[in-house]
Amino acid sequence: MTHPRIPLAIIATAVCMLAACKSSNPAGEKVNMPFSGSKYESTNRFFRGTGTGVSVKQNIARSKADLDAKNQLAAQAGTNIRAVADQYLGQTENAEAAEVADKFQSLVREVMNTELADLRKIGEETRYNETTKEYTQYVAFEIKKNAMFRYMKKQAKTDEKISEAARKKIDEILDEEIRKADLEEE
Repeated sequence: MTHPRIPLAIIATAVCMLAACKSSNPAGEKVNMPFSGSKYESTNRFFRGTGTGVSVKQNIARSKADLDAKNQLAAQAGTNIRAVADQYLGQTENAEAAEVADKFQSLVREVMNTELADLRKIGEETRYNETTKEYTQYVAFEIKKNAMFRYMKKQAKTDEKISEAARKKIDEILDEEIRKADLEEE
């Protein structure tokens, strides 16, 4: 014969374990970050990037957030250009493929290290944590793809290290990307 308290103890333990599992997520609680969602993601028309910076000084937190967002933009632009150049060069089996790909990477770095006129801050938020005495800065930037590609084209024309053949291929690739971005605006 079983003792009536034993099944009750087992049931009570099981209920407590289920309640504990339900209330704590091993990954942690979901946090809603400022500037998240589709409005702050890149599209066919815009490169968009968000950044976060934390510091005891507000201006340093802002600088860190700006740098973080601009690095995101540079990575997106670099990935986009690399994919387009690889596809184009793969189709054309161009002899200068390596030079063109290398020059594109240089152009992306150069462009992102320059203050871009069309780069717009589309959001900024500052929070202060009394406990840690730190500022957390959130920013969101965007730049029109066609403006960025036009700027890259201009930079390529003035770069003396790019051969004429490579410059021609770069222009063709950028013209196609500008055309696609312009179509999205209509």
